Amino acid sequence: MYIYLSALILLTVWVRMAQLQQGGPDEKEKTTALKDLLSRIDLDELMKKDEPPLEFPDTLEGFEYGFNEKGQLRHIKTGEPFVFNYREDLHRWNQKRYEALGEIITKYVYGLLEEECHLKKVTLPVDATETEPKSFIFMSEDALTNTDKLLILIHGSGVVRAGQWARRLIINEDLDSGTQIPYIKRAIEEGYGVIVLNPNENYIEVEKTKAQVQLSSDSSDEPAEKRERKDKIQKETKKRRDFYEKYRNPQKEKETVQMYIRDNGSPEEHAIYVWDHFISQSAAENVFFVAHSYGGLAFVELMIQREAEVKNKVTAVALTDSVHNVWHQEAGKTIREWMRENCCNWVSSSEPLDTSVESMLPDCPRVSAGTERHELTSWKSFPSIFKFFSEAIEAKNSSVKPAPTRRSNRIKYDEF
Repeated sequence: MYIYLSALILLTVWVRMAQLQQGGPDEKEKTTALKDLLSRIDLDELMKKDEPPLEFPDTLEGFEYGFNEKGQLRHIKTGEPFVFNYREDLHRWNQKRYEALGEIITKYVYGLLEEECHLKKVTLPVDATETEPKSFIFMSEDALTNTDKLLILIHGSGVVRAGQWARRLIINEDLDSGTQIPYIKRAIEEGYGVIVLNPNENYIEVEKTKAQVQLSSDSSDEPAEKRERKDKIQKETKKRRDFYEKYRNPQKEKETVQMYIRDNGSPEEHAIYVWDHFISQSAAENVFFVAHSYGGLAFVELMIQREAEVKNKVTAVALTDSVHNVWHQEAGKTIREWMRENCCNWVSSSEPLDTSVESMLPDCPRVSAGTERHELTSWKSFPSIFKFFSEAIEAKNSSVKPAPTRRSNRIKYDEF
């Protein structure tokens, strides 16, 4: 319906242009203006005219959803799973609704980390002033004092935050598959300390004020004539824009600026910062990492920057469908050798869980996570990863390296 209306508006403009072209100079000037307008009309923008307001609830209850006893998100009245296409033919509005729900899910998971897992929230940077942008991580009470084992969890890139593997899984599947909570609970049961990184929390967004806009466009050093000409152009541009707005009428979203968090402006920076201020200071004899997707790249970068420290403190690393690349990241030979001995990458594959999978890269063994879905690799490999860690400790104590998985004879990493 909306596309039909948009096409009808465009047809009306074209007809009007044809009529004007038959007139005199004044009419031709109007034709030029209409052509200019037509060239700027975007059907997607035009369709915003008919959108409901981009205003959504800020609680799960407001959305009329909740998690049942199985950790599944369900409508509190109908018991049905989440429906993305809540309003037909309004994809942008549905996407904004989904994103609003996702932000609520993020806060909900934060609450579970503190209430169910009994982790504490720690502010970053550690010496942050009251006014500067801040991030945070979560850690168990014994994370720095546990002398035996410490588990570090790093999620991938995108919208996910501390405690999550995949927002899509949390919303469409359940909390167990989409969050890191099963890892945290099992780790605590087995005597690990735990630190949950938050590598995507790199900046805060603040609304751009008029003062900031003026400041950013300040041209007081320019000659008066040039400044006057620029002001005139800006006024004319605003006048044209206001004219077009009558036709387009999109919903205006707030203009924001990003203020980056000191020493935590990227996942790689965040991993190094947490290593320097927390992990390296911990008492644990055995440190273990689970890093998913881009988290694997962040770990490799950490190793490149802190190679000797990592080798001295880390016992084993479990990667899940990691996107790291030892060539592009320029990891040296000694790092690649260490990874072959101490890392294992559970990758998306149609093969059964733990079956060896060939790789062209000479870094670490790759085995099947038992699923072809990237976002599910951390959940499906969950039992194998803790077994891998237990075997790593046993091997370390007996000075014999573990065989991380059932290996096929198709590839031998010592050939590289």
